[in-house]
Amino acid sequence: MAGVTKLELRTALGPVYRDVLPYPPRDCTADEIPVIDLAPMFSKELSDRKRVAANIRSAATNNGFFYIKNHGIPEETIAQCKQQVFNFMRQPQEKKDVLSSRTRSKYYNGYLGRRMTQISRSETTDVRESFSFRYSPELDPDHPMDISELPEEVRSWIRAEDFVWEDTDHLPNFKQDLLAYWRSCLTLARRLVRMFALSLGLEEDYWDDKVTHPGADGVFNYYPPRTTEELENKSVGLGSHTDLQLFTLLWQDTVGGLQILSKEGQWLRAPPIKGTLVVNIGDFMMRLCNDIYKSTVHRVTNESNVERVSMPFFFGLNFNCVEGVVPSCTSGSNPAKYEPISCGDWCQKRFKMERDDFLKTEEGKKTIAPSATVVAA
Repeated sequence: MAGVTKLELRTALGPVYRDVLPYPPRDCTADEIPVIDLAPMFSKELSDRKRVAANIRSAATNNGFFYIKNHGIPEETIAQCKQQVFNFMRQPQEKKDVLSSRTRSKYYNGYLGRRMTQISRSETTDVRESFSFRYSPELDPDHPMDISELPEEVRSWIRAEDFVWEDTDHLPNFKQDLLAYWRSCLTLARRLVRMFALSLGLEEDYWDDKVTHPGADGVFNYYPPRTTEELENKSVGLGSHTDLQLFTLLWQDTVGGLQILSKEGQWLRAPPIKGTLVVNIGDFMMRLCNDIYKSTVHRVTNESNVERVSMPFFFGLNFNCVEGVVPSCTSGSNPAKYEPISCGDWCQKRFKMERDDFLKTEEGKKTIAPSATVVAA
């Protein structure tokens, strides 16, 4: 088709390319990104939980994105966390820069300012700011423990760093409110991963012992109002990409801006729906199920004249867990496409690639400083 363009994407195994149709983004339909009611997930009846699993399978084999309602995270928890994101992001720049991820963190914790990343080589640098923190066993809502209690093979993969809390303690209830949301997401994700197991024909508890100290990244994104220059340059808030781990839980505010690339190559807007979160499949899940589920390309643009906040929670297996394709997703005619790899090694491959590529750009050359590096387990 005339006008089709190629979109280059980073993966942990090198670049891949997707066709993009020459049409403007349009709103998704209910079939393209369905709403799944999670209420039956909390039922004691296995048949109820299997209904949720079947709905997840349908969405995950289609565009790999779906909304969830009745997810159990209180609206007040979300609202308080959102306000804290504003409280942090509206500080003077020098206050935020104290937590610079590039200069303070080995593991991508802390603050990143606008135009400090370029997640897509095919698009502009990212016009967003973010604050991030990683899983810490002391903060686990289900089984908190001191890091010293963990086996060495688990402890070496823990990526939490205390400076993110020490240098934000001047913001009243900042840590408390962010952790309330993060803990709610972690509890939900551990329930939801059981539905994914059922959806793949596995025992419900298949991954339970592999998400005891998981990849559980809290990221809080702030998209400033679009400037005239950014509109003219077609600047993106966050460039086209796929997520890395099992799946992502995303709360987005009412401003909107999330777009996904359909199987056919059409950009679809995923507008906010009150009372829902968005869930999308990550690359590691796609790998584990032998490509049955789709890790779908998405991006963010804030085309409004107001601030936008989104709060993604990235969920994966314990980083030390070495996993291959699950047994229910292979057969004599459909052998495993992928060799086993740990979730941690998988994530680090792309983190390093993104950082190294960014530092080669003109924007990146301005920011070169001691920064996050890949650290061997």
